[in-house]
Amino acid sequence: MTPSDDIDRSDATARAWSDEAIRLVEADANRSADTHLVRFELPPGWPIDLYFKDESTHPTGSLKHRLARSLFLYALANGWLTEGTTVIESSSGSTAISEAYFARMLNLPFIAVMPASTSTGKIALIEREGGRCHLVDDPTTVYDEARRLAADCGGHYLDQFTFAERATDWRGNNNIAESIFAQLSAERHPVPDWIVVGAGTGGTSATIGRYLRYRRLATRLCVVDVDNSAFLPGWLARDDRVRTGIGSRIEGIGRPRVEPSFVGDVVDRMIAVPDEASLAAMRLLSDRLGRRVGPSTGTNFVGALRVAAGLRARGAAASIVTLICDGGERYHDSYYADDWLAARGLDLAPQRAFLEGVLAGGEWR
Repeated sequence: MTPSDDIDRSDATARAWSDEAIRLVEADANRSADTHLVRFELPPGWPIDLYFKDESTHPTGSLKHRLARSLFLYALANGWLTEGTTVIESSSGSTAISEAYFARMLNLPFIAVMPASTSTGKIALIEREGGRCHLVDDPTTVYDEARRLAADCGGHYLDQFTFAERATDWRGNNNIAESIFAQLSAERHPVPDWIVVGAGTGGTSATIGRYLRYRRLATRLCVVDVDNSAFLPGWLARDDRVRTGIGSRIEGIGRPRVEPSFVGDVVDRMIAVPDEASLAAMRLLSDRLGRRVGPSTGTNFVGALRVAAGLRARGAAASIVTLICDGGERYHDSYYADDWLAARGLDLAPQRAFLEGVLAGGEWR
């Protein structure tokens, strides 16, 4: 290196495009009101308050709207997206819907690499936002296929499974944890005993778990996991190399590997939820709320009920918060279709009866 090695790579045009792109994404956030905290009525006599943070009211209809916004801002701030860049993501659906929304906002091409089993409703929503769906038969290949497509077209792979835990500011800045505690401030139990969430990328649980520790809050974090997922066995073994090699049947949560964004050390408790229980709870909750919710919300509901029953058995007066991850409309031809369930040998009746018994008697037998 010599004194004459003075290289300036600044590009005023590219910087101006990036500045405008960030403005557009932040303006979208400013136009969006916070999501509601919905109280679920448990039976009289329970000293427990259960709340659902309703993430289905985001512009793209799911919790993943927050993640997509963060991922785009992270990529823009790192200089990874420029005018005309093709944006690529591996996703089971909801993240891709939200990312297609932001890609269209910035006039960028978008390709979602997804398992072929993804619901047709989600595929239609991605295409409505101007995205293109690239389907693969083996869910475990979505990562490599997304990287290949990005390399082939000179695009950028957003890689939600790696960057979810770092793209969102866990210290605050209107993240989901900060929002929950602000909305609980006037409730009778303003500091919840537990927050219950599922894990898809692991980004939500990482954000909430870090925030609880950063703010020195007594709230504990419970993560619910589904059949075929690697998160629970990996957490139990304290080994992030665990693989199941099988995709989850509950879209949006559960993964065949422990994703890089899953931070197991901030998780206090994990609960395994069978798929039939997730879907029975989805339908039960939808009936109680008077509107449809998605399957991962059913998983959350099962975990929250189990936690609530345990608190009630000890006579504890407390609150619990979980999430409505998305609405059920996009699953009308899958999880809400009886013939779809029958074709896969899924019988929800025993689990439905069990959950109704928990609500009626207050005990988890």
